[in-house]
Amino acid sequence: MPSIFADITPLRESPNYRRLWLGQALANVGTMLTATAVGLQVYDLTGSTLAVGLLGGFALVPVVLLGLYGGALVDAHDRRKVALAASSIMWLATCGIVLQAYLRADSVWLLYVLVAVQSGATSVSSPARSAIIPRLVPVHQLPAANALSTMTFSIATLCGPMLGAWLVGWVGYGPAYLIDAVTFSAAFYALLRLPPMPPLRTAKGDARPAAGWRSVWEGLRFLAARRNLLMTFLSDMCAMILAFPRSAFPAIAAVIIGGGKATAGLLAACMALGTLLASVLSGPVGRVRWQGRGVVVSVAIWGGGIALTGLVLVAAGRSHPSQVVWWALIGAGLGLGIAGAADTVSAVFRGTILQAATPDHLRGRLQGVFIVVVTGGPRLGDLVTGLDSDLLGEGLAILAGGLACMVGVVILSRWHRPFWHYDARDPVP
Repeated sequence: MPSIFADITPLRESPNYRRLWLGQALANVGTMLTATAVGLQVYDLTGSTLAVGLLGGFALVPVVLLGLYGGALVDAHDRRKVALAASSIMWLATCGIVLQAYLRADSVWLLYVLVAVQSGATSVSSPARSAIIPRLVPVHQLPAANALSTMTFSIATLCGPMLGAWLVGWVGYGPAYLIDAVTFSAAFYALLRLPPMPPLRTAKGDARPAAGWRSVWEGLRFLAARRNLLMTFLSDMCAMILAFPRSAFPAIAAVIIGGGKATAGLLAACMALGTLLASVLSGPVGRVRWQGRGVVVSVAIWGGGIALTGLVLVAAGRSHPSQVVWWALIGAGLGLGIAGAADTVSAVFRGTILQAATPDHLRGRLQGVFIVVVTGGPRLGDLVTGLDSDLLGEGLAILAGGLACMVGVVILSRWHRPFWHYDARDPVP
């Protein structure tokens, strides 16, 4: 039985990784709380699913630009210092969100700008944090470390949306956002306790790769020529862009299932619960040898779970119920839970392949691309779901997105067949 559960060896053997893990766990709860509350505030101000989806659109450009350039900064400078600088900007943007709530600015455009700044800083901080992990744990512990890191995100996505929706309904937006600003201090402390992490020497003997767009281009050329690595990005984009239902949750709660803000939080929590359960039971994941096929199967299951959710919502219809339609909530929650569990497995495999098959002097740049995909993909997915929901209705849009994801990942696996045979014992990029 113990082998079924998550391997906590990295937490036992690396104090630095343990502090980083704990600090990020607390910070992630606040971040997800704010993400939920901002979506609810935009919907309260506009009554539009498209307006909620536009949060993703406004965040996408800084994520793409700063994620790519931030990865070059990570490779060229001390990774700890880069993470601290970017985290400071994230904290200031969060303080801005707090202030607009207390001042009752009621400006959707101000929220769009603050979320864009926050997302841009996150796209620099996250590659730095991810590139730090292979310096803290040995390569054979990377699957366990990635599973544990995914667990912190799972806990955050489970607790954050429910806490955010509850706090908004109880005390309002200002106190809800304030919690994010306070919990973020734990992540600062963990980074401050890390030792210096300057660039290692490259194969050519260079101690410090030059930062700049030429460096970014070097990383992109490396990625384009390594299709196993490229497949980890394309498969995730397939899932997140085509079948990410988050921006429709407020409308689903209002016009299909009922229950208002609390139901919107529960829908997000159902996905997070599946993610958390898969993280807790991730012991066998670290022993999987053929990680490429694990990615393909997991993404297909994600699409199936989202399609099941859409099917339930189509069956329920837009009836504007005065009370919660429990069978629809349970059915949609089951589909979202399945999708969340599959996404966890996919994330562990994709992260491990990227870290193990990328040389250290390129890890920052490749992690920069990774954060563009994992952050920008859902943001773009919010926009796609918002547009499709306005055209087709929330249920049909989510059903079509799940089916498109399943078809897309099959097409990708046929495009690069060697990915199906990727061997964790011989990590070829």
